[in-house]
Amino acid sequence: MDTELSEIASFIQGIPPFDSLPQPALAHLISELSINYVRKDETLPPNGVDEPRLYIVRKGALSCLSSDEELVSRLGEGDLCTEFCKKVLQSPQDEQRVSRQVKTDEDSLVYSLNCDVLRDIGNKYPSISDYFNHNSAERLKLKMSKVNEDAIISSTLMNTSVSNFYHSPVAGIDASKSIQQAAQQMTEQGYSCLVVLDNQKSIGIITDKDIRRRCVAEGLPISASICEIMTRNMSTIDIKSNAYDALMAMTAKHIHHLPVTKKGEVVGMVTVTDLMNNEGHNAVNFSSIIHKAKSLAELKEISDLLPKLQIRLAKLGASADHVGKSISAITMAFTKRLIEMAEEKYGQAPVPYAWLAAGSQARQEQLAHSDQDNAIIICDSMKPYDDAWFENLANFVCDGLADCGFIYCPGDIMATNPKWRQPVKKWQKYFDDWVDTPSPKALLNSSVFFDLETICGDAKLLESVRKNLLKKTKKSSLFIAHLSKNALGLRPPLGFFRDFVLKQNGKHKATLDLKHNGIAPIVDLARIYALSEGVSAVNTIERIQQAAGTRAITKSSAENLIDAYEFLGMLRVKHQAKKLMQGHEADNYLSPKELSKLEREHLKDAFKVIKTLQDSRQASF
Repeated sequence: MDTELSEIASFIQGIPPFDSLPQPALAHLISELSINYVRKDETLPPNGVDEPRLYIVRKGALSCLSSDEELVSRLGEGDLCTEFCKKVLQSPQDEQRVSRQVKTDEDSLVYSLNCDVLRDIGNKYPSISDYFNHNSAERLKLKMSKVNEDAIISSTLMNTSVSNFYHSPVAGIDASKSIQQAAQQMTEQGYSCLVVLDNQKSIGIITDKDIRRRCVAEGLPISASICEIMTRNMSTIDIKSNAYDALMAMTAKHIHHLPVTKKGEVVGMVTVTDLMNNEGHNAVNFSSIIHKAKSLAELKEISDLLPKLQIRLAKLGASADHVGKSISAITMAFTKRLIEMAEEKYGQAPVPYAWLAAGSQARQEQLAHSDQDNAIIICDSMKPYDDAWFENLANFVCDGLADCGFIYCPGDIMATNPKWRQPVKKWQKYFDDWVDTPSPKALLNSSVFFDLETICGDAKLLESVRKNLLKKTKKSSLFIAHLSKNALGLRPPLGFFRDFVLKQNGKHKATLDLKHNGIAPIVDLARIYALSEGVSAVNTIERIQQAAGTRAITKSSAENLIDAYEFLGMLRVKHQAKKLMQGHEADNYLSPKELSKLEREHLKDAFKVIKTLQDSRQASF
């Protein structure tokens, strides 16, 4: 092979999907290539070329324009132009697509291949035909299916049903029984908990911990009814859920027993021990250690281990969703312990309240040592002088979180700000005003405070406000339109000159901001879908899933958007783990050079999915 052919071979074999071809097939493909030089502002196909051909940009740049001459995409070195091959390569439905115009933005050198030759190669090597016969969303779905398969291999909990771990039948006890009878039954049967039944319906749960803390420690007679010490409104998990979600639920609520339900009926019990025996060192271990910490100094020591957990999860192949849930659960544990310490120092709260997380923590999408976003919602019975107690609480907890590596919010969205430490009626007025008068500032607040979750305290305080909010947003097309327009300001850096739009200067020059230009647009879309359809979920994936099939988004588009979100999240988690292992601070700025050519193609596919749904949203108002 002469020098020129060797150089061409080296270039072609680095381009997906041709990088999967064996050498003989690659050599055949290269022998069939034509080399074309096209001057600036000329169009493809070049003069004298009549048959449909695939074009590969070697040097220069091409623009693909729609029939009304609107820019669709730009192609640079290593990109493939399939505009003239669609009828040969793709499905019959694609034959009806309007042909686009392709012109050169500068003098360009392109290789071309007869589409009949490409089809013959694809018939012999399915990886080639699969690549060209799938659109960007389908290619991304195939990629994420492979990632999920790998996750199954690397973790026993993340993709294993909770049905593989729970014990059945569940041990129950009638509500008429005494505490002593419950303790005797636990001892005889070897159980550490019992479900309390009234007319065969579960009304609560009693554990050995309840007997110690609520009976023995309080001096309650053992002849008292178990109803006096049982936990009402017990947490449960559906049998269809995966074991990892059960683990995170127990971590978040600091419980060790979780009843498993099927169609609303309790069918079994899963314990932390059941899951930890399979998972080893994980978020539950962290949560348990945090709960036992006696001082802020101990909490600070524990927080230093958080980046190591993120690295470990990344090495295990954990999805971004699972990493986010793990880190968020641990942040919740830090927050709860600091609140307990504050109450030990300042006494019990004068009136009921709830400590709220906002943003990524509320969505359970937080990564190690993110900045803190929080607030307090207080019962309307509070008096003006009660705020002194809540101010002390806010300062203690926020300062403690900062000492543990969760930096203060640059926008002052914290409970230390009196504006975000208010009674229920004030919070309700905030939300009503933001929806009724969607000013730029109101829309900014909406993007933060419409993602709220109770971390500690009376959850009903937030629930009442959220219920009224969703009734309002579901009917307010004007607010949704303004929120949509505001959210569409963040666009993915897709299809621009020579690959991606990269930062031009500064510390993060030549990088992509995965968070603000990839993940945030999906989070914004999911929030809009949820608010427009009255969906109460806060987690991004749950919002998209619950909105799927509604007026807001089709089921297929929802699946594509989740694939894009998970792929971008996976890149972000891997990138941050790499930075942490190198001893650097984790960030969201990824250089495309860190990715393989195939990964860059999948990243383009993810950005195309986002852009398509953003364009669809824009067309709706």
